[in-house]
Amino acid sequence: MTDITPAVERSPVLRIATDPTTTGRETAYETARSIADSVPVVRTGPTGTTAFDPLVLATVDGRTAFHPDPDREAIANIVSALETGELLSDDAAAVVEHEPETRSLPVPETGPLAAGRRDVLGPCGWVNPLAPSDYDLVSPERDASAVSDSGLLGRGRGDAAADEAVGKTWAEIRETDGDPVVVVNANDTDDRQRIDRTLLESAPIAVLDGIAAIADHVGAADAVLYVNEIETDLHRHLDAAVDAAADDLPVVPQLVAGPDEYRAGAPTAALEALEGNDRIEPRIQPPSPSVHGLYGRPTAVHSVRTVLQVRRALRDETPTDAGERDPGTRLFTVTGDVAAPATVELASDDALETVLDAVAVDGSVKMACVGDVFGGITRTLDVDATRSGLAGAGLGTEGVVELLNDDRCAVATAGERARFAATENSGRCVPGREGTKQLTELLRDVYRGSLDLEKIRELGRTMERSSNCRIGAHAPRPVTTAMDEFEPEFRAHADGRCPSGTCSEKL
Repeated sequence: MTDITPAVERSPVLRIATDPTTTGRETAYETARSIADSVPVVRTGPTGTTAFDPLVLATVDGRTAFHPDPDREAIANIVSALETGELLSDDAAAVVEHEPETRSLPVPETGPLAAGRRDVLGPCGWVNPLAPSDYDLVSPERDASAVSDSGLLGRGRGDAAADEAVGKTWAEIRETDGDPVVVVNANDTDDRQRIDRTLLESAPIAVLDGIAAIADHVGAADAVLYVNEIETDLHRHLDAAVDAAADDLPVVPQLVAGPDEYRAGAPTAALEALEGNDRIEPRIQPPSPSVHGLYGRPTAVHSVRTVLQVRRALRDETPTDAGERDPGTRLFTVTGDVAAPATVELASDDALETVLDAVAVDGSVKMACVGDVFGGITRTLDVDATRSGLAGAGLGTEGVVELLNDDRCAVATAGERARFAATENSGRCVPGREGTKQLTELLRDVYRGSLDLEKIRELGRTMERSSNCRIGAHAPRPVTTAMDEFEPEFRAHADGRCPSGTCSEKL
């Protein structure tokens, strides 16, 4: 039975912040439910900081005690104290005072949760994902027109307006004949990328609210939420969210599962999958999806995080001025050689190195790959968390910071990503199909004693300019940026030596 017990404005209340799709074993939530008598126990979604999962949050009268990953005995003690109106402050990792009616996770002054900010992430770990009353819904009264001129940029690989103004996309849709449709692309098979799944687990009704606001603005009566076919537990969770919120929203999306393939997460490839085509590949553009999208209809293809940036602006009623360099916030998954991944939200005036406060690194950071699997390799994270800052440093904007320690080889890291591109591209265009193979072979040649830096760079420039798909266009990035940062390592490999002492021929 779906639990729609509200968490907001309840006191006392015990929250269990963890993956709400977990099944098949006793969880902290089930343990607390079996023990509690008079105190409501609410399973919220994850906070985004997996080192604390599950996080038990005990709240009384505007004070919340944080208990990361407690055992059964500790949970029993927390519940017992809470039922008498007390908090086990001495046993808690932190105790935070806050407004009793807050709808955003109160944040300790120090520790992983204190890294960055919690605007879009605010509900995560705090509200009941399936209780509409825990959310301040904006779509019943406001559409996205207040955001259309704000300069807000699309976020993430799955967004057809990635790094472009979403207002331009919406204007094209409104000006195009046909019945508009909104597609929210949440099918990403890259394990490095945890942002959209975290948001769907923790704040699905906020996502539905944002979808409805966008649909209302572009005049769409239909919307689709596109997820990975193997994530059946998440699909059931989203079904429950749709059922819970259906009566409160002007437009409710249909859930559709797509193939468990990396290429199926590209915006126009997602449309091909939704149309049931056997071959999943990106479409040639123009026309853009906003003119000719799903079944030929004008279509807005956005990521989950873009939708929630729109909702954030509407909720706060202070859309960012178009003059700002990158309105809103950006979310990053911090992963790689870390004890536990984390999702961190940064404002445009935050440096990317802020994400280091959210994780414990295994060893010393040698380099980071920023973007996604095809991100840029860098030695420094002293970069603004904006589109211009990231792109200017040769990095990706897709929302992953993969920290790699001293045991990693820069040549092998670049080579593995080139090989992935060679196997995962759709094969539709020559630069994507043949260019990725040539790139992989040129890196194999390094291990064979031949290094032609200029030939690799020229191939990369050609692929970036002429590829139809983002895989072909972005595949050279980890290679060329790794060469820029670690050219001596490439030359050493051509001489038969790996300075890291960690690889033989990896390709």
